[in-house]
Amino acid sequence: MHLQLNIKQQVLTVHLAQGSRQFHVSTALNGAGEKFGSGCTPRGLHIIRAKIGESLPLNSVFVGRRFTGEIYTPDLAKLHPKRDWILTRILWLSGKEPSRNRLGSVDSMRRYIYIHGTPDTEPMGVALSHGCIRMRNLDVIELFDLVPVGTELLIEEC
Repeated sequence: MHLQLNIKQQVLTVHLAQGSRQFHVSTALNGAGEKFGSGCTPRGLHIIRAKIGESLPLNSVFVGRRFTGEIYTPDLAKLHPKRDWILTRILWLSGKEPSRNRLGSVDSMRRYIYIHGTPDTEPMGVALSHGCIRMRNLDVIELFDLVPVGTELLIEEC
């Protein structure tokens, strides 16, 4: 099993032995790039280094990879209009290519690049994130349950 993300198409594909499954995603508003502080989605080969949020409720809110005890609602969003909502599950990515997306100023894990849930009001198929890969909450639960830690993800611009 492996994953493939096409930034141009805003589609994440899960390649399974019995076929493929595709999900619409939202990558970085700033486009593709690896530099720390760029707000870009990193390219190249990655692995899922950690999975966070197993068994938590739909729309669980995370800050700093920790469950805050909050459940996202439109009313909560009004109280925190500037928050970059990280919801439901986190799949934390680590680059596998030294000098491209691993180590130094291009390290995806140190940049806190995740696949994570986002409010259902946010569009998919449109680049709007701060660098992470956003998914619908039900989709990120499905992906979380499908893939083990160590699964490879290739992120391409094409």
